[in-house]
Amino acid sequence: CLDIIRTMKEIPTLIVGAGTVHTVKQAEAAVAAGATFIVTPAYNPDVIDWCTAHKVDIVPGTVSPGEIEAVRARGIKFCKFFPAAVYGGTATLKALAGPFADVQFLPTGGVSLDNMRDYLSLPNVAAVGGSFMTPGKLVKEQDWDGIAAVCRGAVQKMLGLRIGHVGIHTAGRAEAEELTDALCRLTGETKIAAGGGFFAGTIAEICAEPTPGDYGHLCIDTDDMPRALAYYARRGIALDPEYTFRDEDGAIRLAYLKEKVGGFSIHLRRA
Repeated sequence: CLDIIRTMKEIPTLIVGAGTVHTVKQAEAAVAAGATFIVTPAYNPDVIDWCTAHKVDIVPGTVSPGEIEAVRARGIKFCKFFPAAVYGGTATLKALAGPFADVQFLPTGGVSLDNMRDYLSLPNVAAVGGSFMTPGKLVKEQDWDGIAAVCRGAVQKMLGLRIGHVGIHTAGRAEAEELTDALCRLTGETKIAAGGGFFAGTIAEICAEPTPGDYGHLCIDTDDMPRALAYYARRGIALDPEYTFRDEDGAIRLAYLKEKVGGFSIHLRRA
């Protein structure tokens, strides 16, 4: 395991940690090999205290309110919840959100591609983990391309990126309404008046006012705006601050990207 940590540490874009750490000695060895954070399977005050003293990030395993309270007393507000499925899964995490509103969780154990969105949709879940992203059969066969494909699929499942509509840009409201009527006649969609133009059902937005994009725009919907924004940021894809729209609480609900494709602008929209 230590050799794996050393190898992974050579990839600068990876944040490498060590999991299933039971003892201080194991934590010391993992950090010496290059791990920048430690994950324990259960509440372990010795490992927690060592990590805290040495300024090493730790995600302590917890499963009960008592353990969560003990972790909070040590100034830690990010906990592993394991085994999640055995201890009530999302129902338990929802119940814990009340008394521990300031604590974020990393559920593992029983998390799968099929139910990960159920966990990630909870406001007190920061991330999920599980062997479903590295299936044992693929590891045994050393099918690294297969594992990469599974991981990409998991990211797509998490974000739910998909085309929301096509944007058609016009010279003004009269032209926009004429095009909308034509589209609705051809597709059977319903004409919907919007502030800056019209929608033909959910398939197209016909803009009557100046909008980024020489030829039009594409709307990409996402099920998880904060994680989608982080996903794009890590890939160096920037938002256009002039065309970023927020809710009253400051949360981004729609944002145009600076990058354009074939003369089309692209905006990300919270589904």
